[in-house]
Amino acid sequence: MTRVKWGVLGAAKIGLDRVIPGMLKAANVEVAAIASRDLAKARAAADRLGIPTAYGSYEELLADPEIQVIYNPLPNNLHVEWTLRATQAGKHVLSEKPMGMNAADAEALRGCPKDRLVMEAFMVRFHPQWIRAREIVRSGRLGQIRTLQMLFAYNNPDPANIRNKLETGGGALMDIGCYPMVGGRFLLDADPQRVIALIDRDPTFGTDRLSSAILDFGQGRHMTFAVSTQANRYQRLQVLGTDARLEIVIPVNAPQGEETRILLDDGSAPDGSSAIVETIAASDQYTLQAEAFSRAVLGEEALVWGVEDSILNMRILDALFRSETSGKWETP
Repeated sequence: MTRVKWGVLGAAKIGLDRVIPGMLKAANVEVAAIASRDLAKARAAADRLGIPTAYGSYEELLADPEIQVIYNPLPNNLHVEWTLRATQAGKHVLSEKPMGMNAADAEALRGCPKDRLVMEAFMVRFHPQWIRAREIVRSGRLGQIRTLQMLFAYNNPDPANIRNKLETGGGALMDIGCYPMVGGRFLLDADPQRVIALIDRDPTFGTDRLSSAILDFGQGRHMTFAVSTQANRYQRLQVLGTDARLEIVIPVNAPQGEETRILLDDGSAPDGSSAIVETIAASDQYTLQAEAFSRAVLGEEALVWGVEDSILNMRILDALFRSETSGKWETP
């Protein structure tokens, strides 16, 4: 099997703890190098993960002629700049979400060379539990879809944490609110026509610590979600149709390499005991994401989600933030 050579920009925690370990298990991926602005930091990360080459600058990595794909887990405010620079250096790019600080920022990626692939790293779209959930929704087993509901929260009051820094794109909507938004689009094969949000901001950080939203997908289909950076750790997704309910138990941070569960409930028991458990085989969504992107780089399959998809994601987030001020429905 042909293996695509990947390089990693920065030693971000999400990369070191989750994404790169998943990539290392991918059959068609070779993680060949990692770069940091601190060579010692890059060397330590490389040694920890068994990556052969460490660079002390991002520019050195982009200049490496052997590297075909860049994984970009830099802070949100650097995603667009370094994705552009990487593609202009001839690399394809998998960038962490959200793709930019706003839609205008993300639109700059239209300047990437047309023969370079760029994708936002929403790994959930590659997890078999989400793919199975979409199959069930499409099959009509739930009846007509009425509403989707999602809660996603963690408690991180650390002022030094990047998720609590407004200037680099911190806050609940940017960090985790994008998941229910993308999840709704994925399951319904549709985009929200209008959105509205209620936002509570941390008085010190200025970031949204609690955001609740309604997304109107048309045809009587609503999605509601609440995300928080300062609440008890929890995540769950519900899809309610006229005939049955579907539940993804751990929708975003599914344990890597472990089985997951989907619940299907016809509602015959009001306490939920009528739910049937469907077990999804063990998998790693980061491995599957890297393999899919590598296949697209090799020309073995088309890339489903590219720059325009990312711009739309940012337009939806922008509309939610506008709604905070206007108090009205906003159109993405």
